Amino acid sequence: MPLFKRAKQSSKSRTMIMNPTKVTPESWGTLGSAILTFIFFWDLIRRYCPPELRRYLEKSGRRISVFFNPTIQISIHEYIGSHMKPHEAYGIVEAYLSISSSKDAKKLKAEMARETETKLVLSMDENEKTTDEFHGVQVEWVSGKIPSPPQTTTMSYYRETEKRYYKLKFHRRHKKLITESYLDHVMKTGQVRIQERNRQRKLYTNGHSKSYWSHIVFDHPATFETLALEREKKEEIMEDLLSFTKSRDFYKRIGKAWKRGYLLYGPPGTGKSTMIAAMANFLDYDVYDFELTSVKNNTELRKLLAETTSKSIIVIEDIDCSLDLTGERNKRMEKSCETDTEIIKKPSSRRDREAESGSQVTLSGLLNFIDGLWSSCAGERLIVFTTNHVEKLDPALTRRGRMDKHIEFSYCKFEGFKVLAKNYLNLEDHPMFGSVQELMEKVNITPADVAENLMPKSAKEGPDECLQSLIQALELVQAKETNKAGASAEELVIDQLS
Repeated sequence: MPLFKRAKQSSKSRTMIMNPTKVTPESWGTLGSAILTFIFFWDLIRRYCPPELRRYLEKSGRRISVFFNPTIQISIHEYIGSHMKPHEAYGIVEAYLSISSSKDAKKLKAEMARETETKLVLSMDENEKTTDEFHGVQVEWVSGKIPSPPQTTTMSYYRETEKRYYKLKFHRRHKKLITESYLDHVMKTGQVRIQERNRQRKLYTNGHSKSYWSHIVFDHPATFETLALEREKKEEIMEDLLSFTKSRDFYKRIGKAWKRGYLLYGPPGTGKSTMIAAMANFLDYDVYDFELTSVKNNTELRKLLAETTSKSIIVIEDIDCSLDLTGERNKRMEKSCETDTEIIKKPSSRRDREAESGSQVTLSGLLNFIDGLWSSCAGERLIVFTTNHVEKLDPALTRRGRMDKHIEFSYCKFEGFKVLAKNYLNLEDHPMFGSVQELMEKVNITPADVAENLMPKSAKEGPDECLQSLIQALELVQAKETNKAGASAEELVIDQLS
């Protein structure tokens, strides 16, 4: 009889567990005791169990939990590897979710749509989730971020930012559909979304002693139509750029990284920076304005390079002023070595040497950045150098293969003046154009000076006043050049007589 009663009580307790509505306080107490017992024995295992056995039990526990959990997760992080290279798929997923996330997500972030100042583009904010449906299968997207690690003194110049990610969750019975069809659908739709609106061009910089990129919206209005250059030269450059963007298979076949170097050289004010803006607008590329003097060493240079994206222009302006890269470098190094042999100095610490010399980026580090192993870390990029004194640069930096195309920016010609007159005065012809052409054939004037004289100084000034101002400026330049030539001839005669 007691045995029958115990069996009856056990059956009753199982019934209570199966039917939560019939759970009594006694059953809750039994459940609590079981949990406490499990925690007690688990704590004993963690304290006294050998590490090998403990790791085996933890691994087995994870396998058991995975076996009973029907959910599969796919994570798409913002960066590939250890914060080295942006993951292009992250931006595509972000663009795709900007279409569907506004349906049920409660936290959204807004950005200005490109080519407009009134339309906002919404996308899912961090630590938010949304659902999506594909062929009758429902999936869940979750956004999150990994906090940045604490900074250390030895690696303080590396700024590890918070790493964002998207996580896709779905039932494992739909794994084939999701991996073979749905993800392709997400990539294609996201890319179309990006091409339609989704991304404003950005201007990145590492200035102010930063070892990371910060950016603003790139909204420069320059185009090839507004450049004060000869038509043949502009068409040649545009054709070269288009040829580069369509040559992915060619670069792969010949075994070269998909990048091209441009060297823009000429006097100040001839339009080198404006040309870079026009190239970015023409190709729809982002711009990375590289401040070499803010880069501490070659390691940091490689890190910054690895974080650049494809379809971008990496710009180093005034390369002759950024670092010691002129042809006189070797002579100064030899002279310095001779001086060091005569005067024996106490060895300085690494920190003292860095404080004295500033940036430790070397020519070899820069060359590796241009066409070494690290130049292939992100495809489809232009590397553009500008300089006012091309003759001062080291030949190793400017040779073909590193700077593939050299573009000279000279003084303004009459054809360039006509472009500026159209831009500033909306004039295609004028009686004063003949005088301007005659003077421009005799004197050198930069496009910047021409543009300054053509710009109306007040609402009362019209095209006649602006053109007259330019003619006066050209005559003044001609007079100065005549006086300078006369003074030089006089000095030559005095030297010969003496």
